[in-house]
Amino acid sequence: MSVYISQNSIPQKFDSSSWCILNPIEQSIKNKIESIGTPLKDWDVNIYRGVLTGLNEAFIIDGAKKDELIAKDPKSAEIIRPILRGRDIQRYSYNFADKWIINTHNGSKTQKRIDINEYPAIKEHLDNYYDKLVKRDDQGDTPYNLRCCAYMDDFNRQIISWQRITQKPTFCLTEPKMIVLDSMAFLSNIGSQKYWLLAVLNSDLIYFWAKLNVHEYGDTGFRLSNQYVEQITIPRIEEELLEKINNLIISQIKEFSNTNEGKIQKLIYQIYKISDEEIKIINSRIK
Repeated sequence: MSVYISQNSIPQKFDSSSWCILNPIEQSIKNKIESIGTPLKDWDVNIYRGVLTGLNEAFIIDGAKKDELIAKDPKSAEIIRPILRGRDIQRYSYNFADKWIINTHNGSKTQKRIDINEYPAIKEHLDNYYDKLVKRDDQGDTPYNLRCCAYMDDFNRQIISWQRITQKPTFCLTEPKMIVLDSMAFLSNIGSQKYWLLAVLNSDLIYFWAKLNVHEYGDTGFRLSNQYVEQITIPRIEEELLEKINNLIISQIKEFSNTNEGKIQKLIYQIYKISDEEIKIINSRIK
């Protein structure tokens, strides 16, 4: 082991974060990833965890129950929103499982706290779980309200969501009004570069970076927490190239294509100045 280290290690500047021993070509790739562009934490995006209900069996309902509650009281539709779970997420897209959240939020920057008495059908439904509701740790001002969530308004726009525990970085773009559960996290305020961000985060290059930097999590892969995602360095793209990338990603979201995937990966490697030799190393490490 001492001979291997002496022959293959490269001096590094260490801080309080974890470290790893890399051969020269791996170190070259890592340096390129981390030196080209801007860390996400400095992109003026918001990075948050999904919503925690404290009692999913009460607050997460299927489409049939949603229709039943709205039939009893049409006003119920005001606070029932589509929701995604970690298992629903794919790279670039998602499979909506007809799951909905009763969004009795505790107030936000633009909305007052939900008064359950204004929604009698939903109150009747939640009363079936009242003994559990009142005992849960994650609640708002009343047992009927979700815990305080200052960023609830962020779900009114498109966000980039991902699985926090995953075998491979898996990011998708959601639709406005869609909420994600706490098994996921998300980026909001993503602006005109949203498709470019989505492409890089789903790329083999970032998968390689994650394998170097993110701690493994049992047999399920690794925990891609906000603290790691905010470190990912992504360059901003000129408008002319951005239009080309946007067209590729929009096509990929509509229908996954290996041809489009190859074009996207190639563009990313070019922008990060990754050589053919380095691409071979990346492929060998992530397959």
